[in-house]
Amino acid sequence: MIHPRTLRVDYGRVTSVLCVVGSELNVNLHRSAPPSSRFFSVKCTPNVQYSISPPPQVASPLTPIPLSRNSLLLISMNQASQVTNDSKLSVWYYGRNNEVLEKALLHLTAVEISLDVDADRDGTVERNNPNKGSWKWGPNGNGAVLLVNCDSDRRSSKKKPDSERDSTPHVSDLKDMSMMVLRTRGPAKLPEGYKLTMHISQGDAESVRVFRSKSPGAQSNTLQGTLFNIFVKEYPLVLSSKVLSQEVPYIGGEAEMNYYVEGLRFPDKDFDGLVTINLSLLEPICDGLPETPIFTDKVVFRVAPWIMTPNTLRPVEVFVCSTSDNYQFLKGMKDLVAKSGYKLKICHEYVNRGDRWMQDELEFGYIDSPHQRFPVVLDSPRDGQLDNFPYGELLGPDFGYVTRIAQRKDVSSLDSFGNLEVSPPVTVNGKKYPLGRIIIGVAFPTATKGRNMTKVVQDFLWAQKVQEPIALFSDWLLVGHVDEFMTFVPAPDRKGFRLLLASPDAAYKLFRGLQNNGHGQAKLFEGLRDEEQIALDELLSDENLEAENNYVQSCIDWNRDVLKKELGLDDDDIIDLPILFKLLEEEDVKEYRAVAYYPDMVNMIVLGKNLGIPKPFGPRVNGRCALEAEMCSLMEGLGLNCTFIDDFASYHKKLGEVHCGSNVRREPFDLKWWNLEM
Repeated sequence: MIHPRTLRVDYGRVTSVLCVVGSELNVNLHRSAPPSSRFFSVKCTPNVQYSISPPPQVASPLTPIPLSRNSLLLISMNQASQVTNDSKLSVWYYGRNNEVLEKALLHLTAVEISLDVDADRDGTVERNNPNKGSWKWGPNGNGAVLLVNCDSDRRSSKKKPDSERDSTPHVSDLKDMSMMVLRTRGPAKLPEGYKLTMHISQGDAESVRVFRSKSPGAQSNTLQGTLFNIFVKEYPLVLSSKVLSQEVPYIGGEAEMNYYVEGLRFPDKDFDGLVTINLSLLEPICDGLPETPIFTDKVVFRVAPWIMTPNTLRPVEVFVCSTSDNYQFLKGMKDLVAKSGYKLKICHEYVNRGDRWMQDELEFGYIDSPHQRFPVVLDSPRDGQLDNFPYGELLGPDFGYVTRIAQRKDVSSLDSFGNLEVSPPVTVNGKKYPLGRIIIGVAFPTATKGRNMTKVVQDFLWAQKVQEPIALFSDWLLVGHVDEFMTFVPAPDRKGFRLLLASPDAAYKLFRGLQNNGHGQAKLFEGLRDEEQIALDELLSDENLEAENNYVQSCIDWNRDVLKKELGLDDDDIIDLPILFKLLEEEDVKEYRAVAYYPDMVNMIVLGKNLGIPKPFGPRVNGRCALEAEMCSLMEGLGLNCTFIDDFASYHKKLGEVHCGSNVRREPFDLKWWNLEM
């Protein structure tokens, strides 16, 4: 940024001065004058502008001006020099009787220098945007966007994110970086001893690297203009954690040098996402002494956050595991995905090693900038047998990877990503959350021994800022995941979605209605081998089961109230699904926690208007499962189609359901995150 610069001149000699166009040189004339000086005058060549403060009260421009203690000469130049020392300014000092005492002569060289970025976030690196040195949210905001280069564009026997490579970038990396342009105009070279340096702070050095082209940039100033120039082979490292400051080339005449800025880490508890890169023009004093800065420019980037995608966004690809015992589930998923018209990726057993919980291992999201966006998988710290899938199978060109490492003693079931969801866009008391809000499950606020999502993951999610998290109480569940009692489905009215909540009350209401209509002998689990059937009359007479579900309902109601408040929901935005739970004792902690009594229909996969729902094996009435009939009645009113998938043996009995065993990569939001009003 350009600040006034104090300049000392010496009478009786010639001083060579380098001036940046647009800057101002301030000369205290009294401090520079001979001891007996009383007056002064100024002469200059046409391309030098000057003014005097305070403005002189003289009869004509040729009259010497009285010299006072605060006489200040303000010098500027508005055009770059073609050769060194091509402009002149002289200050003449006079005695009491206007006799000439001394004169000071300045030889001036003007250069234009600007470090430029896409500060208005339109995909073009504009020239010297006045707001490039700060960040402001919103559609009229400013500040450049930086991506974490967390995909893997190069083929290698040791695949890793590009940001973790020590080598200079490949041309394919450049599209994942933000362009920065050093623009200069002036003589063929700087005066002797002057130099340009680029520098970053120690604090920013862990978050960014800067590379440059070996040759000046093309005339195009678009971010994509020179990215795939096949003749550019090398991009020297300029700044990194090991190189905080480095001299950069000054190229004579009118020139542009392209630099490529690479993000190395996402916002987190110890990093607000803002990075500043500085450019300084240094002036020599004398041999053996350090140079001093006479001009500094700076640009600010914000690292793009990791963004989750809610069920209301269009699916792109569905992921499931194939195991030795999930044929029935896999068949149902294949049919559903084919009917919905999306891609299905099956992770085979030689990769998953028997771990079927695709939802728990990872969460899909994306990062976005004006010039590039790509999906990024967040790998959970659960580290089951699927642990290598996100890194080994998903990381690749234009597919990024991020994880947070926790100590094993801190990791619990709540760190699986069935315990990580995101709402559709909402407005709460006038505050808009156009990218939705992240939802996680934790222990009850008063618990002293409860399980929690590990702090490093929570810190990461909070630091992204654009999807402010909500903490629900999920530790009452044996597995402990929010997807066991809630999900979102698209809707054509109201807020564009409905919140679905598991509800033991709704289940008892449905079952008692059937009993009152003479269907008390209808049985749950009919048609399942090795599963004891139970009639409605028997189930409804089980007082212990009812007490357990009263407890479960109170836990869900707690979360219902939190969701209504934090998402701005009314009761009409919520649909209660008839689901019962039972309590099991955990032997190691001697505590009781809940699991679904029959397949948990809220634990579904949402593919546009098609829902893949765990087949509940409820009581059959008039030849049809009453739970399926109720579910269809509730969902078809929203224009949604229900497909029931048999996951009983391969997932439900292992304490999971359809959602736990699948995952969906979805299209990003159309809204650009930097346009949020924060």
